Amino acid sequence: MRPIDWLQLVLLSVLWGGSFFCVAIAVAELPPLTVALGRVGLAAVVMVVVVYIAGDRLPIRLSDWTLLAGMGLLNNAIPFTAISWGQVYIDSGLASILNATTPFFTVLLAHLLTRDERMTPGKVIGVLIGLAGVIALIGPAALDGLDVGGLAQGAVLIGAMSYAFAGIHGKRLKHLSSPVAAAGMLVASTVILFPVTLAIDPPPTAMPSVQAFAAIVFMAVFSTGLAYILYFRILRAAGATNVLLVTFLVPVSALTLGILILDETLTWHATLGMALIFSGLAAVDGRVFKVAGKKRPHG
Repeated sequence: MRPIDWLQLVLLSVLWGGSFFCVAIAVAELPPLTVALGRVGLAAVVMVVVVYIAGDRLPIRLSDWTLLAGMGLLNNAIPFTAISWGQVYIDSGLASILNATTPFFTVLLAHLLTRDERMTPGKVIGVLIGLAGVIALIGPAALDGLDVGGLAQGAVLIGAMSYAFAGIHGKRLKHLSSPVAAAGMLVASTVILFPVTLAIDPPPTAMPSVQAFAAIVFMAVFSTGLAYILYFRILRAAGATNVLLVTFLVPVSALTLGILILDETLTWHATLGMALIFSGLAAVDGRVFKVAGKKRPHG
């Protein structure tokens, strides 16, 4: 990749890593669904404005909006809600590491649901290593019984799985430009989450603090709106395989912010789990082994 692509990749990892930090701040004062709705609602406004300033327009066909609704459900409504609820009970760093399992679910689902992305030996090894990482990450306490912390970790994994389904479903939106697809998806997510949030979340009894409000605004404008623009720019310039590298960097950003600002700690089994997950991602990505093979001397 070019230096500019690497720079955008690092910036994207900081934006997405920062979203876990911001969720931790927001859910301390607001219910998870409210946080998710605030994030997608504000992001939808931002992206629609971006699309219209660029001279583009949102689609008008019902078939397009059906696809966008599916994408909004899988890529925003389900994962944002599940991860926000999970972060009520677990640290932002732990949530970000669990979310890094998304490529493993993507590999499995792509093998089952598509014809052009089949499993390879390297991907099988990577998925197995990643599974071992998740087991190590959840830790020995999970063996004592499923408590609310275990359910919270499961919720984040459900969010990661939903992102994987979204990756498969998103292939159906190739006929739409990237900004239009992102804006339409966020509008659909807002429409889905609005009535659910009104029905489930109790109305706030007090105005959120400046910190909580700022966290939601940051997530909407930067971790969602700007992040999607960066994501699609990297995707066009460097390809889907290179975009996968951001999965290595997001937990590092989230862990750093959580430890430095939120006084979170990194346990030994979380460190082991992260190392195994990163190793599994390297195996799924495959480039480490290709580079090693090229450097091997020939007899």
